[in-house]
Amino acid sequence: MTPETTTRPEVTNLETARFECVYPTCGGTCCSNGRPPIEAAEQARIQEHLAKFLPHMRPEARAKVEKEGFVTKRRKEGLFALGVSKGWCVFANDGCVLHKVGAVEGDRWKYKPWRCITFPLERSENGKWHVRQWKLKGEAWDLFCLNPAESPKKPAETLKSEIEFLEELEGGRESWRRQED
Repeated sequence: MTPETTTRPEVTNLETARFECVYPTCGGTCCSNGRPPIEAAEQARIQEHLAKFLPHMRPEARAKVEKEGFVTKRRKEGLFALGVSKGWCVFANDGCVLHKVGAVEGDRWKYKPWRCITFPLERSENGKWHVRQWKLKGEAWDLFCLNPAESPKKPAETLKSEIEFLEELEGGRESWRRQED
């Protein structure tokens, strides 16, 4: 597949799932103890620009990152996970610091790990995507936004920009985010 290829990734339950992000009403609860895995290239990009993020971080998260770094030794999907401070992602501070700094620079997703960008979309082991929903495919998180009863809206409407990003990711135009062999 060439980087110019546009693919419509298959999201198996796009028409049957229900999802609506209500941030900031929820307080960004998906950033609470989420610990998403982070690709090596994403980690390097954040590390390269870390000085931009530190002034915007919560004091305790900044102290932790300055002492221990922003990833943990814990692994998910074979990758290191983002660190947590006082129950929240180290980059959470009234929203995502990575998102905010990127937005100021003209690209809200410039520094965010792709797993954060595509939430609540998740790739299954078979390579197909699905919208995370309570109890679907062993979903452990009981976030209210993953409860289909909380919103009548279909993710095809509410996740348009995330699906567009997914097309870029799957099409190779966001390949810098993936670990290089």
